[in-house]
Amino acid sequence: MSVILVTGSYDHEIRFWEAWSGICSRTIARSGESGQVNRLAISPDKRLLAAAIHKKVNIYEIASSSSTPVTTFEGHTSNVTSVSFHSQGKWLVTGSEDGTIKIWDLRNTHLHRNYNNEAPVNDVCVHPNQGELISCDQAGRIKQWDLSENICTHELTPAGDVPIRSVTLAADGSCLVAGNNKGKCYVWKINEEGLGLPRFQAVTKFQAHNKYLTRCLLSPDVKYLATCSADTTVKIWSITSNYEFKLEKVLQGHQRWVWDCAFSADSAYLVTASSDHTARLWEMTSGETVRQYNGHHKAAVCCALHDGAG
Repeated sequence: MSVILVTGSYDHEIRFWEAWSGICSRTIARSGESGQVNRLAISPDKRLLAAAIHKKVNIYEIASSSSTPVTTFEGHTSNVTSVSFHSQGKWLVTGSEDGTIKIWDLRNTHLHRNYNNEAPVNDVCVHPNQGELISCDQAGRIKQWDLSENICTHELTPAGDVPIRSVTLAADGSCLVAGNNKGKCYVWKINEEGLGLPRFQAVTKFQAHNKYLTRCLLSPDVKYLATCSADTTVKIWSITSNYEFKLEKVLQGHQRWVWDCAFSADSAYLVTASSDHTARLWEMTSGETVRQYNGHHKAAVCCALHDGAG
């Protein structure tokens, strides 16, 4: 399986797709188990799928055909809103509406660490240096958590108490972009520690959408930002070397809210998931839909794509 494409839905199903044919190759039906799928992540080695399902996280083997998870992480007391793997694949990071960020040991399923953020956590990403986490929350705060010191080392509040919905970090660690509930994006240049400069240097902000923003995501090559919205569109912004964001394309085709997106490793394609029950594969150069994935019976709210080296 060179390309792993997965979607999750309010119909409680997780579906694996053949990216090019559009055929659903596997469905994890989860019959008799309640809870909608909120978020998906694929491990760096392509071996495991982490699915945030209501208050817990199920870990599935990607190569297996079994619908039974190999591990389940339980401990959050409210919706798990974000899930991501640490680069070595030994740890899993989760954020939840219960106001905590938790780090789980994949080797023995123990809770390794717990950070109390107090406000509901909307998104968490792992810094490329693998030593820090960046989270955003319902109280409008963005925080950097130091994994070695076990503390919050920086805090940003770009728009007062307007909830920050999504955060994304450049693969090279050069910048941070956050999107809030009112459709606005904020950008910071990240400076190396010890240069005498602020760690997060605000460089620009812009109105990406006039409606609710659901996800912002930087492309692996850090040349583009994708923003998803309640306005049914995905917008593609090009990024200049001095952090100017220019609207390049508006991806139109989804009929309802677009909830999530994922880039291909070469930044040439984007996958999106929408309340219209479908997922789509977009070609970045043309801005056209090249494949649609039909099969979910309710809103498709999360997607994950891993087509890079395993």
